[in-house]
Amino acid sequence: MKRFSYSLILFYFLFSSGVFADNQYKLGAGDKINVIVYGEDSLSLKDVAIGEEGGIVFPFIGEIQVLGITSTQLEKMITRGLKGDYLVNPNVHVYVVEYRPFYIQGEINSPGGYPYQPGLTVSRAISLGGGFTERASKNKIFLSHPKSPKIKIKVKGHEKINPGDVITIEESFF
Repeated sequence: MKRFSYSLILFYFLFSSGVFADNQYKLGAGDKINVIVYGEDSLSLKDVAIGEEGGIVFPFIGEIQVLGITSTQLEKMITRGLKGDYLVNPNVHVYVVEYRPFYIQGEINSPGGYPYQPGLTVSRAISLGGGFTERASKNKIFLSHPKSPKIKIKVKGHEKINPGDVITIEESFF
């Protein structure tokens, strides 16, 4: 029975969106993560939302600040915290279940926040937002990142976006 459950967990990891994400993805407020400690169900956490303060509470370790670190870095922190007195050789895996949303505003049919998907481009984001309005300028599309929201970068449709990014579609004069 245990062999079956480990196979099922491995299958889930291989086909979940978090596995295909970039290993350099930095965790942020609004992300939901799972923390699996193999063989220790009582230590595994599911659907943990990262709040604005950026901390999660983990059994036997306490609060861990996760803002701006990768899932691999978090795995190592938890492994170090559990190794020794509590577990001899903890096997920890962290993955993102749900990414924080991206936002699209301006001359778009359905402005608002949308769930991020790995590999999302500006064109796909515009499609998710219902497409351009009649007054939209297809040449005045700007992107701003959460770390520097006042800086707007002019972008084209093929460029990739990240969770938390804000896409602004300006109005055309003609």
